Amino acid sequence: MKIKAVVQNDAVAVKMLIPHPMETGRRKEQNGTLVPHHFITEVTATHNGQTVFHAELGPGVSKDPYLSFQFTGAKAGDMLKVSWVDNKGGSETAEEAITAM
Repeated sequence: MKIKAVVQNDAVAVKMLIPHPMETGRRKEQNGTLVPHHFITEVTATHNGQTVFHAELGPGVSKDPYLSFQFTGAKAGDMLKVSWVDNKGGSETAEEAITAM
């Protein structure tokens, strides 16, 4: 997972890229069999133990989702923790230091 968090004035702009197949369950292989659904269901970002972003995703989101959001109340050097969970029980968590512009 790639995360970039930059603070400017009082707002932190966060951009993240999550490598994931995001299969809908409707795509077919060349032999005609369906590719099983496999998609991210939740993404959560926390700063100092407080949730600053939460999204519920589904099969309609494209492969390797790119998400961005902003929040206030952080400073350069603080840590941002981002985690996701998918419909097959897979998950990932990453931390990134917030940088100054």
